[in-house]
Amino acid sequence: MPGIALVTGANRGIGLEVVRQLAAKQWRVFLTGRCLDSIERAAVSLSAPSVIPVVLDVTDQESIDRAVKTIAQTVDHLDVLVNNAGILNDHDDSVLNLPPDRLRQMFETNTIGPLLVTQAFLPLLRKSAAARIINVSSAVGRLTGMGPAVPAYGISKTALNGVTGKFAAALKNSGIAVNSVDPGWVRTEMGGSEAPRSVEQGADTIVWLATEAPQSMTGLFIRDRKPIPW
Repeated sequence: MPGIALVTGANRGIGLEVVRQLAAKQWRVFLTGRCLDSIERAAVSLSAPSVIPVVLDVTDQESIDRAVKTIAQTVDHLDVLVNNAGILNDHDDSVLNLPPDRLRQMFETNTIGPLLVTQAFLPLLRKSAAARIINVSSAVGRLTGMGPAVPAYGISKTALNGVTGKFAAALKNSGIAVNSVDPGWVRTEMGGSEAPRSVEQGADTIVWLATEAPQSMTGLFIRDRKPIPW
């Protein structure tokens, strides 16, 4: 049965593809991003009346609060929250000389942002019969086999996995499923043209978790519809 979802950072890349796939399943989807023009263009590109653009900057509490107010005036609950918004700007950095400001910037968007957005939308999620929170993480955030590349981004995604675990534990008795997803290396503006996976492949597990996965599946790190080690 179609539900209601919100996707952050959805004006392009994996986020936009998640919106596209959910809309194709007749879901009502709030397509969010920082810039009104970009999210309106993205929504128009999908030609789906069930897609609603809403401005939401995950690093700005006032923007988050405004988005909650706007959405609460439109719907009485939320079934799925996809925390997809993220930034990557430390391709050439080494943890040996990583500028602290770079790490702070990455944490603001990739870790603290999803935490704040989840907190803000919990009242609407609690009104769903079977809510799901999906945090878009990355293999570079895994503690298992961690490599030296993109240290600020990787550390922020490791911390995001911690956010997932804490929310999963705190909400277990509420029946709200909370999971992290590794979409793989995807051909997006962030991933670059050399990435081996398409946006459709990158979005697949996120959409599966949103629509088909067992509600009992929670507190996990998932890639290609299967749990992987943290």
